[in-house]
Amino acid sequence: MLNYSEQIKTKAKSIGFSFCGVSKAEYLEDEAPRLEAWLNKNMHGEMAYMANHFDKRLDPRLLVPGAKSVVSLLYNYFPERKTDSDEGLKISTYAYGDDYHLVVKEKLKSLLNWIQENIGEVHGRAFVDSAPVLEKVWAAKSGMGWIGKNANLINKQQGSFFFLAELVLDLELEPDGPIKDYCGTCTACIDECPTDAIVEPYVVDGSKCISYFTIELKKEISSEFHEKMDDWVFGCDVCQDVCPWNRFSRPHQEPRFTPNEKLLTLSRNEWLEMTEDVFEVMAKHSSLTRAGLSGMKRNVIATRS
Repeated sequence: MLNYSEQIKTKAKSIGFSFCGVSKAEYLEDEAPRLEAWLNKNMHGEMAYMANHFDKRLDPRLLVPGAKSVVSLLYNYFPERKTDSDEGLKISTYAYGDDYHLVVKEKLKSLLNWIQENIGEVHGRAFVDSAPVLEKVWAAKSGMGWIGKNANLINKQQGSFFFLAELVLDLELEPDGPIKDYCGTCTACIDECPTDAIVEPYVVDGSKCISYFTIELKKEISSEFHEKMDDWVFGCDVCQDVCPWNRFSRPHQEPRFTPNEKLLTLSRNEWLEMTEDVFEVMAKHSSLTRAGLSGMKRNVIATRS
């Protein structure tokens, strides 16, 4: 078992993943009451999908029959430099290049294929933020970091600017153990959140988060939050930018995450005057398509107040 685990970790690193860890596929008993309480308080806002497949979120064996192991992986997206428009409009760094679902899923499938070709008849599924999987919990269980007070996974070596991915396999592997929480007495993320979305340490009210407003919310952004948008028009990085552990972040080496300078430096008027045809070409392969042009215009308007 140990040999297979080490082989998989070595291969994952060669493909481009920064960190790889293993957990035993089992029911997440401790997470059930936390998830239920979060949903009951409507902290998922209009993200109705978060309430779906409750049991599957807690037990990967319901996603992959016979599952024995969860292989968690981190893929770095920290940019060489931050890019804002001349008017201060900001886009979350994770959206600088091609959509991570496309990039990381390809890497993940490559790893799964390698496992099947080199270890034997292994059945499993690859997940990149597209299924009912509690990614941060599995990453923490595998020792790749701890879930911080901003509810992000924080890695002691390189901070939190990572995409999370998983392979759920029917292969028994030697599991890694969790590490301790190194947030200590720090409350930087809580203190600096523009909308006070971190309602208590380790609990984020998703319905108050700027990332939710600019991406997930389909209706108009409430005027009470306009002055708190802090010029973010897609996502928000504040709780990561202020985290002391991100002083250890290192620039990624993924060419497909290279910033589209034009897309990131558009003025307010350029956004508001943009046509669908132009947006389709400019945002091709970008995560910004999740908001769509109408959503981006709404977000830009909200930052004016």
